[in-house]
Amino acid sequence: MQFPEGFVEKYKEILGDEARDFLASFEGEAVSAFRVNPLKESPVSFPDAIPQTPWGHYGKVSGKSPEHVTGLVYSQEPAAQMVAQVAQPSPGMKVLDLAAAPGGKSTQLAAYLAGEGLLVSNEISSKRAKILVENMERFGATNVVVTNESADRLAKVFKGYFDLIVLDAPCSGEGMFRKQPDAMDYWSLDYPSQCASLQREILADAVTMLAEGGRLVYSTCTWAPEENEEIVKWLLDEYEFELLPIEQINGMTAGIDLSETARMYPHHFKGEGQFVAHLQFKGHNQAPKYKASKSNLSREQVSLWQDFVQKHLKISLSGILQTFGDQLYLLPESLPDLGKLKIARNGLHLGTFKKKRFEPSFALGLALKPSQVKTSVEIGQDDFTKYVAGETIQLAEALPNGWYQVLVQGNGLGFAKVTGNILKNYYPKGLRFK
Repeated sequence: MQFPEGFVEKYKEILGDEARDFLASFEGEAVSAFRVNPLKESPVSFPDAIPQTPWGHYGKVSGKSPEHVTGLVYSQEPAAQMVAQVAQPSPGMKVLDLAAAPGGKSTQLAAYLAGEGLLVSNEISSKRAKILVENMERFGATNVVVTNESADRLAKVFKGYFDLIVLDAPCSGEGMFRKQPDAMDYWSLDYPSQCASLQREILADAVTMLAEGGRLVYSTCTWAPEENEEIVKWLLDEYEFELLPIEQINGMTAGIDLSETARMYPHHFKGEGQFVAHLQFKGHNQAPKYKASKSNLSREQVSLWQDFVQKHLKISLSGILQTFGDQLYLLPESLPDLGKLKIARNGLHLGTFKKKRFEPSFALGLALKPSQVKTSVEIGQDDFTKYVAGETIQLAEALPNGWYQVLVQGNGLGFAKVTGNILKNYYPKGLRFK
């Protein structure tokens, strides 16, 4: 591999005798892996588990497979999986993923939350925020709001609010050189210092959003000390933080002069490059009194939604019901008014109000477990192939007309209407493939 000028010399100085093995590791293939989604009810058994992880497996899963399309799995390389595993939020916590796209860490954080509490997944790029929304929807997380904002604008709404903030910061990307060689094109000796300046700006806003005793997990996919240990030392000098130790598993190594932090090098750890630090906030942010989000449904809309729930669901969904135009969303409880923020996904999209009727959304059919739905229809592999291509499906026998959750391998693939023995196609046009 042809490294950018100055990179080899820098890491020979940092790693000493280990530099030879480190540089040789770039000739190997990037390591592929995925996580199984515990929010799904009908898991499939997968081989080659990543040691000491709850859901990780080595290997690849096709983006056109039922496992991927129903959100049962999420592709994410092993080192990146360690960030949310260090964060490990408990159900009920209020969590912010500050630079969340494409969604690997957010989906993993949502898995730990298990549908309880709140996850705000933020992405400043509107293009990347759309990808984040799609991935969160497929994963079936019900307690997630996706924002499309800068950290300073979020800080105006969420001061002293979050129990946990995860920042996988924009960085020089050295840990991606093997997986994405074009990351080397913009690297220079000065680039890590430029990135560090931006990281400090984002972190200064992040700190103001931490609740008393809240935790901050800071990570990068680079090895540059300027963006890693030096940033952590800056946090410890500028703010009231305690650095928490990270269990070093599967070949993780201690940070440079900060043994509580963790580094992942490809010649030690089976994966790409990552740095992680775990800090607890000991300061105090005076949280304002929040203006809570409220329901804005008309009586007719409440009646139509309740009628759908009574006919089709075995559970009642908790949260704040809000309409945006004719679209119905379920927002997590205890959410402040987000009227001043750009929103990419305002909670779980439940469906659409049409004249005197309610149509359930694709997202709702992904999020609900089969045991939570009264009416469902299972399709096999051949019919799955036809369905994701946009075709209607002929069922073996006629069913009562109405809405059904479509199941593939026991996992939801949206809602669709049955008329007699015909399953109409409601798979979103933008997601269809042959």
